[in-house]
Amino acid sequence: MAFEGLAERLQGTLTKIRGKGKVSETDVKEMMREVRLALLEADVNFKVVKQFIASVKEKALGQEVMKSLTPGQQVIKVVNEELTALMGGEQSKIAVAPKSPTVVMMVGLQGAGKTTTTAKLANHLRKKHNRQPMLVAADIYRPAAIKQLETLGKQLNMPVFSLGDQVSPVEIAKQAIEKAKEDHHDYVLIDTAGRLHIDETLMDELKQVKEIAKPDEILLVVDAMTGQDAVNVAESFNEQLDVTGVVLTKLDGDTRGGAAISVKAVTNTPIKFAGMGEKIDQLEPFHPDRMASRILGMGDVLSLIEKAQTNVDEEKARELEKKMRTMDFTFDDFLEQLDQVRNMGPLDELLNMMPGMNKKGMKDLKVDDKQIGKVEAIVRSMTKKEKQDPSIMNASRRRRIAKGSGTTIQDVNRLLKQFEDMKKMMKQMTGMTSGKGKKRGKGLGGFKLPF
Repeated sequence: MAFEGLAERLQGTLTKIRGKGKVSETDVKEMMREVRLALLEADVNFKVVKQFIASVKEKALGQEVMKSLTPGQQVIKVVNEELTALMGGEQSKIAVAPKSPTVVMMVGLQGAGKTTTTAKLANHLRKKHNRQPMLVAADIYRPAAIKQLETLGKQLNMPVFSLGDQVSPVEIAKQAIEKAKEDHHDYVLIDTAGRLHIDETLMDELKQVKEIAKPDEILLVVDAMTGQDAVNVAESFNEQLDVTGVVLTKLDGDTRGGAAISVKAVTNTPIKFAGMGEKIDQLEPFHPDRMASRILGMGDVLSLIEKAQTNVDEEKARELEKKMRTMDFTFDDFLEQLDQVRNMGPLDELLNMMPGMNKKGMKDLKVDDKQIGKVEAIVRSMTKKEKQDPSIMNASRRRRIAKGSGTTIQDVNRLLKQFEDMKKMMKQMTGMTSGKGKKRGKGLGGFKLPF
């Protein structure tokens, strides 16, 4: 996650104050010093940090917090609320024109991921909002930009309007909007040219495209990995074009997260989307409250539920739950479950969304695709009978499975044992809702994932 370092620092600082029954002014000042350092290290704009610290300190030292029964938790609540406000408060949605088509102009520097983001946004609009977008190739300068957009359009089975690289972007935008009206597209996404640096020629051209296209939305695509530079770029583009929203790309990378926290405060332009990976479906609406919650180690349960609703078959999930209760859960079910979880995205990312699952709590898990591949190989090397009833697994069967999956007998033994542990754990977890009043779930803390 982009905020790994910041999250770890802040969570460590907040843990010290969380359980305190009494919080003094010295405690708050000490904590604010730590928070200030953590934010500056994360490349958050220094003016933003100053303003944030002043605001938190004022509220944290207020009567309501100091005299409450749980002052430590109240201070954390203040930090969470202020961090949410800093990133925009509420989610800012994409514009919808009163009369179709809605025109969206995508702008930004070269290398920020503008063309890919244009395609990702089109995919999001179709999948989540049932829209019919048209992509427009108006970047006539960068070699292969038009080809790249056409390839992405083909991948998505979505129309791409292009007049080649010899026609001006202004003319391309004009004709594209006419074509979109004829073909009844409700969104037009114009992929404009970028430069390696902001220059007058680029801005003049973008202003001309804006004048002819009259966009309902101007989305600036910035690379979160460039930190404070991303904020400076946002400021420059906003001054010239009145940007209506920002899309942060590479927010899944090993970045310090400063751009996400600073960009709204500095430019007063909302972050509307965040690119969370390279795949075409890894663009998410930006929720300031959920992001603040994740940074502070409180999880992001709402996003987790949304991912599950999108990617998990409800019928199969019910069937699976029934099997868990009756202990009929087999290795075939396990493979199916693994596939459904995989569809939700990288496991590390999912674990990050779970409350309390900060990096310290995840160190034992070390989940990656290679390990999952290993588990899959072992299961797929089993016969149908072995998958249904692992208890028949004798030494020679285990040897055969290890050889067939390119793993060791120890790997096979470990998986079989942990599969049994997992079945027991599932039985306990489903039992927790049975209402029999028995104390359940004992011993779950020591359970490790079977990969």
